[in-house]
Amino acid sequence: MPALEKTKATLRIHGDDLIPDEVSRLLGAAPTGARTRGEVLIGKATGHRRVARTGMWSLQALDRSPGDLDAQIHDIFARLNSDPAVWAQLQSRFEMNVFCGLFMGGSNEGETISAANLRLLGERGIELQLDIYAPDPGEVTSGDQ
Repeated sequence: MPALEKTKATLRIHGDDLIPDEVSRLLGAAPTGARTRGEVLIGKATGHRRVARTGMWSLQALDRSPGDLDAQIHDIFARLNSDPAVWAQLQSRFEMNVFCGLFMGGSNEGETISAANLRLLGERGIELQLDIYAPDPGEVTSGDQ
């Protein structure tokens, strides 16, 4: 089975009382994205203003092409504090997930997540969310010819 054309992965932590600086201190890393509840957010493309309904802290891995979601998950958590007490504290207060975009270039592509990464996510109470994008039917890739 060929690898996915591209993968994206982001650790996301959400909660109404989330303070991004506190999460950064606990995890020992700066986020790639953050906001507090009530913060005014301005859309980059549209300039549309909205108010954040909840706090959020996120850390995005570099996109991979060809895809390698397992390596991205490893890369994210290698940058963070591994203390189980820290993760238990975060889990008790916030919702956490690794949000992944899986981009197919053909009709039969796949991805494998190692047992070590599945265990890491499970031990920390982190859901794995997968958004799967089918190839554009107008495009023909080398695997489909």
